[in-house]
Order: sequence, then C-alpha cells, then structure tokens
Amino acid sequence: MGRTPGTRPTLAKVAERAGVSVSTASLAFSGSGPITPETRDKVLAAASDLGYTGPNPLGRQLRRGRSGIVGVVIGDQPGRAFRDPVAVQVLDGLVDVLGTDGLGVLLIRGVRGEDTVDPLLETAGMDVAVLVWGALRDDPTLAALQRRDVPVVIGEGHAVEDAPLVALEDRAGTAEAVRHLLELGHTRIAEIALPFDQHERSGPVDAARLAQADRTSTAHRLAGVRDVVEPVLTWECPASLVEHGRDAATEILGAWVPASERPTAIVAHSDLLAAGAVIAARELGLRVPEDVSIAGFDGLDLPWLSPDVLTSVHQPLRDKGAALGRAVIDLLAGEEPTTVTLPVGFVPGTTTGPVPAL
Repeated sequence: MGRTPGTRPTLAKVAERAGVSVSTASLAFSGSGPITPETRDKVLAAASDLGYTGPNPLGRQLRRGRSGIVGVVIGDQPGRAFRDPVAVQVLDGLVDVLGTDGLGVLLIRGVRGEDTVDPLLETAGMDVAVLVWGALRDDPTLAALQRRDVPVVIGEGHAVEDAPLVALEDRAGTAEAVRHLLELGHTRIAEIALPFDQHERSGPVDAARLAQADRTSTAHRLAGVRDVVEPVLTWECPASLVEHGRDAATEILGAWVPASERPTAIVAHSDLLAAGAVIAARELGLRVPEDVSIAGFDGLDLPWLSPDVLTSVHQPLRDKGAALGRAVIDLLAGEEPTTVTLPVGFVPGTTTGPVPAL
C-alpha cells in the first residue's frame, strides 16, 4: 500500500507502520545505535511503502545545535575572486575537505563600501566563518562575526585569539626571488604590490604609505623585498588582476622614463600582476627578459602568456584551502586552535635573465 495523495509521510507514521517506537525508527535512519538488522529492515520497508525518504537533515543539524554551513568570506567583490585562479584553487581545496565532512559552504563578501559589512555576516546561520584572505587590524567583518560569537578560521591574516591560522612563508619566498634578480646583476628593481588595505588605490608608494600596509600577504611580501634590496619604486595596485599589473608596469617602464633610470627588473606580489607587467613590456616594445626581467608570486599555469613562463614563487594553493578546511573541522570537534605555516618554492622561468648591458 503506497502513500495516499495529499498526505505527507512522517517518521511517526513509519514507526506506526513498522510496529516500533519513533525513537527506534529514528535509529534505523541514523545508521548507528542499538537496533537489530531485522528491525532496521522492517522500518526501511515501511518507509519505502509510505514514500518516506528520511528525517529532515536541517532539523537534525539544528537539534545538534549546528547548521552544517561554513561561511566563507572571499573579499569585497566576489566577481574578482572567480577571475583569480589563486582564489579558485584555494576554494577548491577548502570545499573538497568540508564536503567530506558533510559541511556546506555559504560564500559571503566582506566589507561593502565604506566599512559596511554584508548583511549575511549579521544574520546568516553558520557554524564557522573562514576569512580566506585574513583579517585586518581593525576589521569590521571580523567584528561582526565576533559580536555573534561565530568561531573563525583565518587565512594569511593577523593572528586572532582562539582562531586557527593558516599562514604562508611568503616573506622568505619573496626574498628568494629578489636574490635571484640580484644574482643576475639587477640593482634597479621595481615592485608591483598587492592592495595595502580595503581601500582601493593605484599609485606609487612613499614611506608613510608603506607603514600603512595592513593586509598580511602584502606586508610580508613588502618585507621580503626589503630583506634583500630597497626597490627603486613600489607601485600599489587596487587588486590582483592582470589589468592592474599592466597599468602599473606601463607607468614604471614608460617611454617618459629615461633609459638610464628605467628599472631593469620588476618583482610583482602575484602572478597576475606579473603577467600584466609582461604584457605592458611587450606593448612598450621591450623584450622580456632581454630588456626587463619580471618575477611573480603564486606559481600559476598561464598558457595564454606563451611563449613566456613566469619566474615565480610557487605556493601550495589547493593545500592552503585544504588546510583551512581541516582547521574548520578541528574547531568543530573542539580541538585547540593551531597555526599551520605552509612552505613555498622558487621556480625560475623564462621571464628573468641577466641585466641588460649598458
């Protein structure tokens, strides 16, 4: 006998049909607990007959005091994240790990406009929030989550009390890239930098602005350059996008810059910025690396830049996402928060070479 049209099967009806208590019927669906195989088969047969597919998973999660959702804060403009292979690969690693533990993901933008947070940060149900690109010193996104007592996991940001941190050896990696340029004879080295804070800005950086670098990845890479050499010029970009690297390199290498003063090498804080610099150099009639060497950071596969292959510091992008996911699972399991620091590796490509002869 099947389900009667217009009626909704319930666990209570299944229990009644199987001749067992509601709690016993619930055990049959949980897959665990003190229930014999014969009783489980009887309950499942009754459920099949009634068209009952099992308890509501959201209700089960709420009874456990959880939503089963992890909020993932991906920046102030999500569209950019999906244009950036770095963000995509990190998210791939994160989602893969969370999925194995039955956790879903809610993508949330961070600050909107002038210190205005996304309403989801104030209202959405989530067990943990992951700040993929870290927290600033005075971060309205982090403050909104802390007001709600939502646990957080930090990726490459300032350390937060009671929050796991997934960090990167990017300062050391950037220094290695600059040493490579010095070994090739370059002394006039310019720098194309990631954003310093949540305020989008494009332009040269002076000492006062340098002291304001708040994003941890930016601060680490700025420091890595200066551990080896003082750059002749640092240009801040509003985002890690090819067009921003192109614009910066056009200013740095433009025809109005005397050849005797033009940088012979550029170190960029990301591969997309470095790729933009390669494009700008080509457009200006400069050969890479014969006239100018360019190094990046990330280790992306950029076939559209062919025949060039970027000299770059490679970071473990999917592993970074996976580490964030494991930190979420450990946090939900009551484990003590830890800091995980991931290594990077310098890999020479075709975009760096000896300093041009005078």
